[in-house]
Amino acid sequence: MLLRDVLYKVAIRSVAGSTDTEVKDIQIDSRKVKQGGLFIAVRGTGTDGHQFIDKALENGASVVVCETIPVPGNYRDGATHNTNNPDDYREVVYVQVENSAAASGYIAHNFFGQPTEKIKLVGVTGTNGKTTIATLLYKLFTSLGYSCGLISTVQNMIGEKVLEATHTTPDAVSLNRLLGQMADEGVTHAFMEVSSHAIHQHRIAGLQFTGGLFSNITHDHLDYHKTFDEYIRVKKSFFDSLPSTAFALSNADDKRGMVMLQNTQARKYLYSLKTMAEYKGKIIENSLSGLIMIVNDQEVHFRLIGEFNAYNLLAVFGAAMCMKEDRHEVLRCLSVLTGAEGRFEYMISPKDKVIAIVDYAHTPDALLNVLATIKKLKKGFEQVITVVGCGGDRDKTKRPVMAEVAVEYSDRVILTSDNPRSEDPAEIIHDMEKGIPVAAKRKYLAIVDRKEAIKTAISLAKPEDILLIAGKGHEKYQDIKGVKHHFDDKEVVTAMFEELSR
Repeated sequence: MLLRDVLYKVAIRSVAGSTDTEVKDIQIDSRKVKQGGLFIAVRGTGTDGHQFIDKALENGASVVVCETIPVPGNYRDGATHNTNNPDDYREVVYVQVENSAAASGYIAHNFFGQPTEKIKLVGVTGTNGKTTIATLLYKLFTSLGYSCGLISTVQNMIGEKVLEATHTTPDAVSLNRLLGQMADEGVTHAFMEVSSHAIHQHRIAGLQFTGGLFSNITHDHLDYHKTFDEYIRVKKSFFDSLPSTAFALSNADDKRGMVMLQNTQARKYLYSLKTMAEYKGKIIENSLSGLIMIVNDQEVHFRLIGEFNAYNLLAVFGAAMCMKEDRHEVLRCLSVLTGAEGRFEYMISPKDKVIAIVDYAHTPDALLNVLATIKKLKKGFEQVITVVGCGGDRDKTKRPVMAEVAVEYSDRVILTSDNPRSEDPAEIIHDMEKGIPVAAKRKYLAIVDRKEAIKTAISLAKPEDILLIAGKGHEKYQDIKGVKHHFDDKEVVTAMFEELSR
């Protein structure tokens, strides 16, 4: 593709060299640059891509997109030389842009054939529920007969093909490469989680959304956004950017649900369990066999459990209605669907009928929702035993709140490791302990080793007690000092249940 076509819609400040240059590949990682490729120097939170321009040139970059052209006097007429070999003199085009991160989105979208012009793309944002909503949308529209794509925390899907997910929302180049692959393989509808990091870092710049969904917003990622108001503003900016041809669907029962829709040009819709909305639900029954709900005057039995899933189901139903699907067919298909891996997945021990629930809940609000659901499922006499930790190198303000929620809604709590990353897990647990009231000190244990913590919880359980193992859900690893070690909560529970049944 010619550079001038790759730069469509990019906010350019200056160009040194010819835009008729052929671009063979695009990268934001200098190590992956190939001969004739385009390198985008993006200023990240940890590193600045401008520091790696020389490396990109060494690897054969013919175009460099940057905010600051390095040592301008050395690049007259767009010519430069390979820094390792002064005799290797060749033409390099420098494109100076307003914002490299935003430019990377438009450049990637153009380079991979503007895939969202060919696919109906729906973005799901919010603190909790993104994965379940996106996954349910993927499953629903697949069952309605469409070829669908999924971009989520758990996994990415192209039709029936499973691809590993490394981020909730991939970087702009990886994201557009994936969407381009979807378009090439005949995908008509794609559903993706849109994280606040992705919005703030312009990873979704250039994408054309058919619609956007808002689930809820609670305190999270304050290590990155610094203030809750900034976190809200970033989430809202996703809806502000939607075009008039798109729909914007928001949770009317969330305090910020209406705020998200204030300035959007998109068609506005609401879903709710508690107030007036286009897509209204009412829970009739909530048990381990599922939910019975009234949805827009029609009674439906769903396999999913809990009030939080009632909201997720309403969001999915509303999105399908916004996309002009048949109401009865949508509800029929939704009634038989299961949720995303690691979201309120439960196992029952063969011998003592102990229920173990594995859930990704890693924010105070998500933990509260899961424990509130468990409380409603209780028959009255069972203990609730919760195993919970907090991730390292992340928002520290939620640690004491997580522990406070856990001890308030559980009979016993075991504080343990999650993904400690570069931090000492004992220090993370110490931060959590600060949130435990003096009167509740007897209710908890601290066990750093997560496997031992889960085993201890199971050993403390009496017949029909309910265990919640929170924080990791679908994850199959523990991140310790930069190394990902295999670890699966469900594997540990299953092995322990099997051992006890012998």
